[in-house]
Amino acid sequence: MPRLSPTAAGGANVCAFLDLIAWGEGTDNGIQPTRDDGYDVIVGGALFDGYADHPRRSVWLPALGIWSTAAGRYQILSRYWDHYRASLGLAGGFTPENQDRVALQLIRECRALGDIQSGRIEQAIHKCRSRWASLPGAGYGQHEQQVGSLLAAYARAGGVLA
Repeated sequence: MPRLSPTAAGGANVCAFLDLIAWGEGTDNGIQPTRDDGYDVIVGGALFDGYADHPRRSVWLPALGIWSTAAGRYQILSRYWDHYRASLGLAGGFTPENQDRVALQLIRECRALGDIQSGRIEQAIHKCRSRWASLPGAGYGQHEQQVGSLLAAYARAGGVLA
């Protein structure tokens, strides 16, 4: 469950979509170990302590042949965290609430917020695919979830389809 309230996030459907992303990214899916609803997960499955800043751990992903600094519930890269921390004026570090705020900004930039609020989740997934590697059609060479599985995660989180 996101830490931002439905009012602060833009509605219950938006909170459910944030849960969909966390489920898809594997940070809050009931399988991945986490002490804090996925907010403490580093790519590859390690956990980090403390939210003073992005953990900034570069992890080698041999199956992809890349290094990644993805961390937190929404697997935010450190360079993007730095950008959004400054542009959104976020204080208090890489906190769960700030991770939610960055994810919401990414959704806004994809022009998917209205779709989510109206329950047009397949359209929102399509629009957000460039931001999260787990979404179908992302094309990053990582495992992409099936739309049906994502919609089921959305429904379990209380989201309502149009």
